[in-house]
Amino acid sequence: MSNFSLIPFASDALPIIEIVGSIDRVDNILSIEYQLLGDLDSVAIASPAVAPSRKFELWEATCFEFFFGVLGDRNYWEFNLSPSGDWNVFHLDSYRQGLRNEIAFTTLPFDLDRSANSLKLKLGFDLSQIISIDRQLEVSVTTVIRSTQDELSYWALTHCGEEADFHLRDSFVIKL
Repeated sequence: MSNFSLIPFASDALPIIEIVGSIDRVDNILSIEYQLLGDLDSVAIASPAVAPSRKFELWEATCFEFFFGVLGDRNYWEFNLSPSGDWNVFHLDSYRQGLRNEIAFTTLPFDLDRSANSLKLKLGFDLSQIISIDRQLEVSVTTVIRSTQDELSYWALTHCGEEADFHLRDSFVIKL
């Protein structure tokens, strides 16, 4: 299991929050848990959807994300998880190239638990639909936060570029 604490990309107006969690791969089940802690009143958090579904452009609002690829391969996957319950999974051929829906996933249910100062999101799913158990993964964990002042901040394990860019393979620093 790898515990993480995300850091914001340089920004003038950051909400007073922290984003921590853990990620693990047991057999071929990938489990990830995010905890958004602090002044949640300063964060725009979508209300739960009546029927969560695959949606596009979730990263334009508060969205938990992670990326992974197989060690040595150029292709990778992007997972977007909205506090509304909406989600998406993309497969890319290489850095920002060949973006398409990952059709191996038709649903991606995850658990949400909200309190006054905490929002927890938990997801577990079988990687066997897209990756064999013998392949080592390189993972990047990220989050986009939209403040109630309508400002975006970008949080990640590390920021390797001059601008916030979650797709940079150098930022896929967790090995599973």
